[in-house]
Amino acid sequence: MRPPARRCALLARLWLLTCSLAFALASKDVKEVTPSKNLEKSGISRKNDIDLKGIVFVIQSQSNSFHVKRAEELRKSILQQAADLTQELPRVLLLHELSKQEGAWTILPLLPHFSATYSRNSSWIFFCEEETRIRVPELLETLRRYDTSKDWFLGKALHDEESTIIHHYAFSENPTIFKYPDFAAGWALSIPLLNKLTKRLKSEALRSDFTIDLKHEIALYIWDNGNGPPLTPVPELCTDGMDAHCVTTFHSSLPLCGNPVKKEDIFVAVKTCKKFHDDRIPIVKQTWAGQASLIEYYSDYAESSIPTVDLGIPNTDRGHCGKTFAILERFLNHSHGKIAWLVIVDDDTLISISRLQHLLSCYESAEPVFLGERYGYGLGTGGYSYITGGGGMVFSREAIRRLLGSKCRCYSNDAPDDMVLGMCFGSLGIPVTHSPLFHQARPVDYPEDYLSHQVPISFHKHWNSDPLKVYVTWLAPSKEDKARPETRKGFEDEL
Repeated sequence: MRPPARRCALLARLWLLTCSLAFALASKDVKEVTPSKNLEKSGISRKNDIDLKGIVFVIQSQSNSFHVKRAEELRKSILQQAADLTQELPRVLLLHELSKQEGAWTILPLLPHFSATYSRNSSWIFFCEEETRIRVPELLETLRRYDTSKDWFLGKALHDEESTIIHHYAFSENPTIFKYPDFAAGWALSIPLLNKLTKRLKSEALRSDFTIDLKHEIALYIWDNGNGPPLTPVPELCTDGMDAHCVTTFHSSLPLCGNPVKKEDIFVAVKTCKKFHDDRIPIVKQTWAGQASLIEYYSDYAESSIPTVDLGIPNTDRGHCGKTFAILERFLNHSHGKIAWLVIVDDDTLISISRLQHLLSCYESAEPVFLGERYGYGLGTGGYSYITGGGGMVFSREAIRRLLGSKCRCYSNDAPDDMVLGMCFGSLGIPVTHSPLFHQARPVDYPEDYLSHQVPISFHKHWNSDPLKVYVTWLAPSKEDKARPETRKGFEDEL
């Protein structure tokens, strides 16, 4: 389902224009902090001389077995580095273990827990992703530069080059003015700021209906229309790892666990309709369709020249729930034998099947896996997570078996298929598995620096762009598509 762009654009533009001006004024009060290579010589006040026990590490983990393994390896690395410093060990938490609440991955609902549990004996909450690599001694030195009695929101800064639908066209007059953290580099909250955010969360409920880009939305919430601090860029928090001063780095290669999944084990379903047969299907065939061993085009009209399969579901302009469930039932019950994986894409999705083969090698098809780019709806008030359809939805056969074995179905044929699937899997206790390599929008809708540390698997939408050029630039197979063999390279060797 597309983000509610029209509603957001109409309702949000006025106050966002006001926000741009307010942010510009607020930003002038923040002084840039220059890195210090040697604390002993820099004369840093001893009141900032925190120990590792003053840092609570939170790894933004997921409950899928592959992600649990990666998060546990990172936790082991952090604790081992701390032990080598002969200091009292810090707390290292895995996000997926902290709460059974569906919206825990959005982090804000957990801030009261962090405040109540750690604020008395800690100075920082440091968040990172499973693939973030941390030089713990150097991180400690970096954090010592900041007065822990003040409100700090630290990270590697990203910004939009132009207003974008995934950020509800925020700061449309000057999108570059608002900075938000690249989670891959790690980001931090000082305890005084954590306590203030907790107080605010207790007094007013979270209001956002949709969670689309968490890092941007967290930065907006913390900034609070100029009442809170903007992000302070920290040059030592990195993703490229090329600079000696970096205390964090991030892997940009594809994971590989054993051998890539065979093409014959991936069935690709393309959702289309008669009015797009002439415009969109040729682009699919000119770009990525040749990588797929098994592919079918599902439409509201059977056209032998493509060919398309008429599922008997009328096309609608609102949602495609009826069509998607018909595809799922056809895959499971009527054909395709024991194929392990099903991928459902739109006819304006651009995807790399070869990269997907590498990624899927790290997931167990015997487990119920529902994989793609994760969004959320109503998570502040007990809502659900879902995989947004435009970037591609990946299902293991077991996930489809459990779904169709339940009574959860579309409430109408034109219901939003991705959101209904999120509700259904949530009711079955099957979490969605997020990968940032799938993209609901176009490359221009994301910061260049954010995409620079990715090997993307998909993009979506053709409007105001050349889809052939997008495919060649971002997704076409190349020598640079290097996978990292997880089973052959130790975690410590990567540091």
